Amino acid sequence: MRLKTLMLGATSMALMAPAAFAERGSDGQLNIIMWQAPSTMNIYLSGGTKELIASSAVLEPLAGAMPDGTLYPRLASEIPTLENGGIAEDLKSVTWKLREGVKWSDGSPLTADDVVFTAQYCMDPTGGCAQLAKFEGVEKVEAVDPLTVKISFIAPQPDPYSAFVGAQAPVIQKAQFEACIGEKAPTCTDQNFGPIGTGPFRVTSFKTNDVITFDVNPEYRDAAKPAFSNLTIKGGGDAAAAARSVLETGEFDYAWNTQLAPDVIAGMEAAGKGKVQAAFGSLVERIHVNLSDPSSSLPEGERSTIDNPHPFLTDPAVRKALSMAIDRELLVEIGYGAAGQPTCNYVPAPAAWASDNTECLTQDIEGAKKLLEDAGWTVGGDGIREKDGKKLSLVYQTSVNAVRQDFQALIKQWWQDIGIATELKTIDASVFFGGDAGSPDTFQKFYADVEMFADNFEGGNPAPYLAKFTCDKAPGPGNQWQGENISRFCDPEFDKLIAEMGTTVDPGERGKLGQRLNEMLTKDSNAIIPLVYRGTASAVSNSLANVEINGWDSELWNIADWTRVKQ
Repeated sequence: MRLKTLMLGATSMALMAPAAFAERGSDGQLNIIMWQAPSTMNIYLSGGTKELIASSAVLEPLAGAMPDGTLYPRLASEIPTLENGGIAEDLKSVTWKLREGVKWSDGSPLTADDVVFTAQYCMDPTGGCAQLAKFEGVEKVEAVDPLTVKISFIAPQPDPYSAFVGAQAPVIQKAQFEACIGEKAPTCTDQNFGPIGTGPFRVTSFKTNDVITFDVNPEYRDAAKPAFSNLTIKGGGDAAAAARSVLETGEFDYAWNTQLAPDVIAGMEAAGKGKVQAAFGSLVERIHVNLSDPSSSLPEGERSTIDNPHPFLTDPAVRKALSMAIDRELLVEIGYGAAGQPTCNYVPAPAAWASDNTECLTQDIEGAKKLLEDAGWTVGGDGIREKDGKKLSLVYQTSVNAVRQDFQALIKQWWQDIGIATELKTIDASVFFGGDAGSPDTFQKFYADVEMFADNFEGGNPAPYLAKFTCDKAPGPGNQWQGENISRFCDPEFDKLIAEMGTTVDPGERGKLGQRLNEMLTKDSNAIIPLVYRGTASAVSNSLANVEINGWDSELWNIADWTRVKQ
């Protein structure tokens, strides 16, 4: 079923702002803490959610998704449909009309040329765009006139709401970034740290992995918004300290990603200063299995590249045994409580796309042992399984976080029970999700055997999310380690089905294809080992109004509507 769309233009924003606004900036300072500190304001150079959150206060897409999944126009004046002529009858193009009078924060007008340039920026094969899957199937983007953009597809596209829809694909200013295309993209520090935007705020200072300060965008299209004159996003620390700073001390107004055990949250909320809000979207905590060889014995530039297969994780029996040994019910119990559900799916929603596979929900230690034994992996004198001179000994990495470390400890024990030695590695979240091509510790570079993290897709179309795993999107030195295919999964049949998805119109058939692709990544290959379907959760001060957590877009999707509760 096609995602619902909201057909109102500027009036649609009124639906998201129930409280009256007195005057722009009248509520003073807004303080947000993100214990995973953003490392850039350019979401096209980072796959990290923390960068998406920060950049969404400044950069905007043509359209976004509301908390119920409904599309609404941002920089566009309306959502294109077949009925209003925005979507071509042959489904091979979509035409977007921009709002009139929108200005960049430097006072220059937003035009269709900016949208065309943004597509060229991300689609440049040497630029390492972290959001390339949002442009899957796009043939060209052209300006029809200064306020009209036409996106043409290689084949009929039944759901055209991908490019420029959601905070992962905002419009950037051509005048600011035109010297930053291709290999030059990561070198443009001033642009990447301080993008000129159309959103409610503009960057005044950016300290990577530390503090970002903002003031009001004087050119923002609604003269009464935002209510706050200044915004500070503070990074660093851990999830517990961030939550405490809102729920107990009141030092901050909003704490992103309160990834803490349920009893810890309940104890903090007892102070009466705030509550944790949660919303389910598409967020899945999971383990990625590295199908390439991360060995340090390989020359730099060859480690964890798709052309160098892993010495033992290419064995399907090993990958399946890793999944079978895990008790997902227990992980939910200790880590998320009501804010989590055990899952075998990489794509848990919408329902039509989620596989009914539940096989992984039952832990089977003895079955995992037998599977390995039958595959020739026998237990050595040290208790570790080996075969042909290779030992099942792996490095398991993730970002620093109390819940993730609890998960690591349990999973290490379960894997040890089946004869797989596991070394745990933790990396500061700002580094792990930072996207620095020079760092050995990013999740994209993946210099480990398995790694655990979570991300999600925006809106109700999982097709671009699945398209991340085509062979050509594996990270490597050729794309500055910004590829989206983290597991280095490569299956021609998968690529073929992704191409078929791009030409399939019937919603029911698209859902069936999505389920099949979902299972190829999980049940069939165990290249991805899903653990927990998580709610997006953040701590909100009782002093804030109009905050509505959104599981289908940036959490700051409506920050222009936030206000201070009047005493």
